[in-house]
Amino acid sequence: MAQAESLVNALKNVLKARGITYAQLAKSLGLSEASIKRVFAERSFTLERLDQICTLLGMQISDLARMIAAEQPVPTRLTVEQEKKLVADPRLLLVAVHALHQWSLEEMVDTFALSRAEVIRQLARLDKLGILDLMPNNRIRVRVSPDFTWLPGGPIQQYFRDQLRNDFFNSHFDQPGEKMIMVSGTLSEQSNAAIQRAMNRLSAEFLAAHQQDLALPLTRRTGSAMIVALRPWSPRQFVELRRPDKD
Repeated sequence: MAQAESLVNALKNVLKARGITYAQLAKSLGLSEASIKRVFAERSFTLERLDQICTLLGMQISDLARMIAAEQPVPTRLTVEQEKKLVADPRLLLVAVHALHQWSLEEMVDTFALSRAEVIRQLARLDKLGILDLMPNNRIRVRVSPDFTWLPGGPIQQYFRDQLRNDFFNSHFDQPGEKMIMVSGTLSEQSNAAIQRAMNRLSAEFLAAHQQDLALPLTRRTGSAMIVALRPWSPRQFVELRRPDKD
């Protein structure tokens, strides 16, 4: 029973890290929320049900076992040196990002102008860097935690920040699949915190949708990015015109 409890707790941690609620999980499985809650409370998982949930999460039952067996928790971030090595090689970065997004070797080869041997070579480099495990038959198992994030202000974030400035925002956001909302106002500390909680929920919905859609063929999925930002801010020209006693 102790092992079963550990397995269920590991599964709960994955769901929590990815922001997936019982209601969302129940909908994906075609069950009621009450049924899902009862299964978790009673730990009455069949192997088939456990496999279904793991498939939705883009993982295997063995991954859960590895999580509870590991003496050290899997990292939630890479090191600065790891990120620097990724940024230094665009092909390595491309393979790393898509591997972390649960792409298979075949999907990368079919989508990008990289040979099968080249992708395998880059995956082997990522294995040596400790970012993933290159398994038999070239299966990919990432070594990072489900709640993995890039280092704040680190090499990867700086790389993508440059791409945002030079490419992402070079759009009118008026085409199908595009939308940008910009609003401004004055917020209290409490209202700012409330908006941030809403942003966290939106981020969780995005990640849950990503995990759910992994079951679809690649032809029915499109690489997408969502930027949601909030901070105390005014245009520099406005700040420069403020009275000194109002700073």
